[in-house]
This record gives sequence, C-alpha cells and structure tokens, in this order.
Amino acid sequence: MTRRYALVGLAGLVTLLLLYLLFWPVPIDPIAWTPPEAPALEGIYQPNRLLASVERLGEGTGIGPEDVAVDSQGRIYGGMEDGRIIRFLPDGSHPELLADTGGRPLGLHFDETGNLIVADAKNGLLSIAPDGSITVLSTEADGVPFACTDDIDIAVDGTIYFSDASFKFSFEEFTEELMEHRPNGRLMAYDPETKTTRVLMDSLNFANGVAVAPDQTSVVVVETGKYRVWRYWLSGPREGQSEILIDNLPGFPDGISSNGKGTFWLPLVSPRLADVDNIMLPRPFLRKIIMRLPESMLPAAENYGFVLGIDLEGRVVHNLQDPSASFSQITSVQEHEGMLYLGSLVEDAIGRLPAP
Repeated sequence: MTRRYALVGLAGLVTLLLLYLLFWPVPIDPIAWTPPEAPALEGIYQPNRLLASVERLGEGTGIGPEDVAVDSQGRIYGGMEDGRIIRFLPDGSHPELLADTGGRPLGLHFDETGNLIVADAKNGLLSIAPDGSITVLSTEADGVPFACTDDIDIAVDGTIYFSDASFKFSFEEFTEELMEHRPNGRLMAYDPETKTTRVLMDSLNFANGVAVAPDQTSVVVVETGKYRVWRYWLSGPREGQSEILIDNLPGFPDGISSNGKGTFWLPLVSPRLADVDNIMLPRPFLRKIIMRLPESMLPAAENYGFVLGIDLEGRVVHNLQDPSASFSQITSVQEHEGMLYLGSLVEDAIGRLPAP
C-alpha cells in the first residue's frame, strides 16, 4: 500500500512538472527562424592564438568593462557592471572614478569637446563632462522609450549614432530578447544642436555595435541576433537605404569600431551554438519550454577569444583568436596609436595588445 501511494505521489509530481514546462507563463513570444549553416572555423576563420598574449590592464578594479575609450591624453576608460566609469593612466595604473551612472554603461565615445558620451543600458544616452557631471541627452525615439541603449559612435559633424538593442527587454533580460528572436532593436541618430533623436533603422534583431565609416557616408550597425552587420547610407545616391555588409558570421557579433583607416574591428562574444541554431531557433514552442528551466540550464556563451578585422566592403582581413580564452567573451575593440583595447562582459580587466 505504501509503495502504491509513493508511486501515485511520484506520478503527480511528474504531471505537475510536465504541466509547468508546457504551460507556465513566460515573458517571451518567440517566432521561428532557421539560420544559415554556420561557417566552419577554417580558411579565413582558422583558429589561432593571436589573442593569447593580451595584456590585462586595471585588473581587479571592476567587472565587465563592456566598452573602452581612450582620451586625448591616452588615459583609458571602462564602464563597469556596477555603473561606475573608471579612468586609468595610459599604463593601466591609478584607477579613479570619473562618474557613476547608477545604471549599466555600455558604449563609450568622446565628442570633440572632451565629453564622454555614454550609451547606458538603463538610463539612455548620456553625456559626462570632464568633471564627472552627467547630462541625459535622450531616452526615447518616436515616443518609444529605450530599454537597452547599447553602443555609440560620433560623426565629424557631431551627430551621435547609437543603438537600442531592444525596446522590450532590459539589459538583464538579454537572454529573453535573444530567445524571443523578434526584431525589437533600432539604430538612431541624435542631433546635439536640435537635441532631437530620429530612427534610421528599426526591426533589428538585437541591435548592437555602431560605427561611422571613415568617409562619413555611412554608418554600420551590428545585428547580433542574426549574426550580421548592416550598412546604412547617410549620403550619396543611396542615402537612406541599407544593405548587409557581412552576413552569416561564425559567432555572436557585439560592438564594432572603425580605426579610421579602412578597418572595422568586430569582436565575436562567442562562437555560435549548434543546439541554438539547429534545434532551438526553428522551434518557438521549445524555446518557451526552455525558458521555464533554471537559469543554470539556459544556453550560455562559450569562453573564447575572437576578433575580426573587416574592410569597408565587408571582407575579413584580420582574424584574431584564442581558443584558450585568456581574455574571453570580448565585446568591444578600440584601436588607438597602434594598440587594440578590448572590453568584455565577464573579465575584471581591460585587454590590450598591438594591432596587427
């Protein structure tokens, strides 16, 4: 009798578990997408160890310097996960607090007057003066508030181009955004003269890195959720039009930057995940079930070092990797005076190595 009751109890628990996995509400409304087959890590993507010698600057000062900026004096800036923006001397020593946004600073870029313009995931587009005072520039476009202001670049005329990864999910909910896989991201332009924000591109699947081309005729934006980079034309015969610059990347692209000399630096946070591509993305209902699992069981980025150099036509001209991940999950690359500065969401340091 006791054994029968135990079996009945076990069956009840199994039934409850199945009901939970199948029907418990989740905050995503996913759609199906079948990505193209991921390119093999060979040829232009052949693994190497060119990132294995990364120097670690400011180690232990803070976690997750997602983007890095360097000022006219060579001082180095990183935005940490706790909201602080820390400034280091050119050798990475003597950390000091520039400002605390109270949010999550992501993209960083200096304007021509020395203000640090910040894409803060929680607080929108910010300007931080040299004395650390913070001014909010923009928090919405077309009446739609930003939910995850992500990356930034500034044109010669002062226009600030930036992305909102999602108008639906916050930075802490980036897993939900990627699992839902709807086009919730936008590329925008902020005019500092009129203090207005306009939308250049919408319907992007996790809009991420932003970089203005050296000749100022176009701006590129990373679409992380679809493993590609777009170019939006700012002037010329195709003004207002967009096209894919590079598609079907072998990993999750994040920030992008221009070195001003014909190369876009593009980090891949992680190689693509076969189970996500082949099993999860084509099956929306399965993703809803997966989102009911504990966080520890959800798909996660692979620790891997991966940076590409892309020319102005979208051709891969540099391939820097480190499978051993001595500096992992790279989210940004900035070139300054012959050096590459690397940001990451998980490292407790800023990376640096000579540019190839």
